[in-house]
Amino acid sequence: MTTAESRTFDVRHVQLARAAFAAIAALMITFSSDHSAAVGSAVFSGFAIATAFVLLLAAWLVYPAGRRAPSIALGIVTIVAGMATGLFPLRTVTGFFVTVIAWALVSGIIELVAGWRGLKPRTERREIAPGVADARPVAPVGPRSESRDAIVVGALTMLLGIALLCVQPAYSLTYRLDEAGVTGTLTGITIGVGLFGGYAAIVAVYLGIAGFSPRAAAPAEPEAVATDASAPAPQADRKDSA
Repeated sequence: MTTAESRTFDVRHVQLARAAFAAIAALMITFSSDHSAAVGSAVFSGFAIATAFVLLLAAWLVYPAGRRAPSIALGIVTIVAGMATGLFPLRTVTGFFVTVIAWALVSGIIELVAGWRGLKPRTERREIAPGVADARPVAPVGPRSESRDAIVVGALTMLLGIALLCVQPAYSLTYRLDEAGVTGTLTGITIGVGLFGGYAAIVAVYLGIAGFSPRAAAPAEPEAVATDASAPAPQADRKDSA
């Protein structure tokens, strides 16, 4: 069986890769004076597709069997959203808001639930000997630090979707700075792209810190006692007679 110690890649590498792509997206939006739907959709498309490849590869390179479902689900949802915003007909104000909001809510829920389930210990009935059941709680699925990080990132992603729902895509406000002699227009898409850029920056910092932080090893599950069918069942200890 492949153990966590024998794998070349682990959760730390997944977090650092996700942080790197989020940082690139945040920098592209921050240093771009054009926050139009075309630019926002292009940046989100690249961020989503790159992140999806990391998640899908992690399902086989990092996570063991039984823990791959959340990574695969996140990867599929994210790559679909990235490919959708990569289509030229959908690089509109409405297309950006609909796609990013749907992705943020769905992927946020998936990651939040996966993290919550990782913190919740499982209890299963096993036999440590014929007729002797072992009902000890099994260790949480994966390291608790990873589960907490998933809860935080899932909550941040859902907050992005909720924040974008509060933005009116058709909003437009013309302003003028008399001292600088600058006139501009604040639009709904400008706010929406800026919110995504802020989200990407926060996620990049958080996952970067999580990736570089030392963490305890995952708790090992209690080992089952191997028994032989011909071996007698264990008997209760006898007290010495007085």
